[in-house]
Amino acid sequence: MGLSHFKPAQAQQGVALVEFTLVLPLLLLLLLAFGEFGRMLYQYNVLLQASRDAGRFVASQAWDSTHGIVNVNKVLLQTQTKNVAVYGVPSATGTAVVSGLTTTHVQVAAEGIDHVRVTITYTFCPVIGAGNCTGSIPGLFGNAIPLGIQLVATTVMRAL
Repeated sequence: MGLSHFKPAQAQQGVALVEFTLVLPLLLLLLLAFGEFGRMLYQYNVLLQASRDAGRFVASQAWDSTHGIVNVNKVLLQTQTKNVAVYGVPSATGTAVVSGLTTTHVQVAAEGIDHVRVTITYTFCPVIGAGNCTGSIPGLFGNAIPLGIQLVATTVMRAL
């Protein structure tokens, strides 16, 4: 029972480096995918908080005590609510809570007679496409996969 049948260590030199070289791109791609998914969840969380803030703002101001219903058709209230959703304040000052978010992405509506709804629709653009959503990933067995992912944050609150 001698050790003469085993290959010497020199025959295995460099195998680990070759395996690492083959696996490294896959690991980096996986790391990038996890990072992008985390960034998308963060932006969705920011959008959801912005819709809550805007919903709270409009809920405190939309109640029409004369008629006993919610009135969100006032132009100033619509504008201020959209500004709260985008900038965090009723006036259009500062930077948007998420880059690329504008007041056109925000809808304010009445739900029934005593609730208000604020919906923010935003297209998430991953870093892969250089920040623009016009690109796509070629599909292997079908259509191309668009890079833009639609994020929708909706909040419904009772008018006070």
